[in-house]
Amino acid sequence: MTLDLFVSTYSGNLLAGVDEVGRGPLAGDVVAAAVILDPRKPIAGLADSKKLTAARRDKLFDLICAHALSFSIARASVAEIDSINILQATLLAMKRAVEGLHVQPEHVLVDGNKLPKWHYSAEAVIQGDDRVAAISAASIIAKVTRDREMIELDRIYPGYGFAGHKGYGTKVHLTALQTLGATPIHRRSFAPVREQLLINPLALAGTPPCQGEIANPPLTRGGASQSEAEGFSGVEA
Repeated sequence: MTLDLFVSTYSGNLLAGVDEVGRGPLAGDVVAAAVILDPRKPIAGLADSKKLTAARRDKLFDLICAHALSFSIARASVAEIDSINILQATLLAMKRAVEGLHVQPEHVLVDGNKLPKWHYSAEAVIQGDDRVAAISAASIIAKVTRDREMIELDRIYPGYGFAGHKGYGTKVHLTALQTLGATPIHRRSFAPVREQLLINPLALAGTPPCQGEIANPPLTRGGASQSEAEGFSGVEA
């Protein structure tokens, strides 16, 4: 089925698209991105990141970073997910992403059916990553960022297969969770992790990575570091 392009109530050029990656996994942060595309520098091939190959996503990631008017990457940590639930953590990451834009938008389109609590003029767009170019761009930025982080976390926590499944509850991951125990990057509020810790409360493997152990985090356009855009003052869980 081909979806119709979404027609916004806003017709200007400072339109931000927002999307997230990582609501479903058992481990890792939820990552959000906000992108304002430059109408003078169109980017061909933008689509829902899940429908693109990894190689194509990487190429588009570089193009978006080079040609977007502004982009920002933000997150909600594992500790925040466990504290306020995954939905609220996702909305918080989206809010942080928009607030981190070097160029602030006049209107925001958010993938999904819910909006964060904020002062921005905004619309929620169901399946927006397939219907709005700026949301497609945001989905690509968020997915490439999180995928790269999970590959790096696979090095820090070997044996779980994070580089392959990116934290989702695959058979390989669930078996490793039972065998090796939960890591500090596992979400304790998610049933498979919670159940494993009930069976073995001491099954906690490894120590949390420092912020600096995730190599070369992307920058928001305009020079702010990723951590600055996220508004964190401490070490992430």
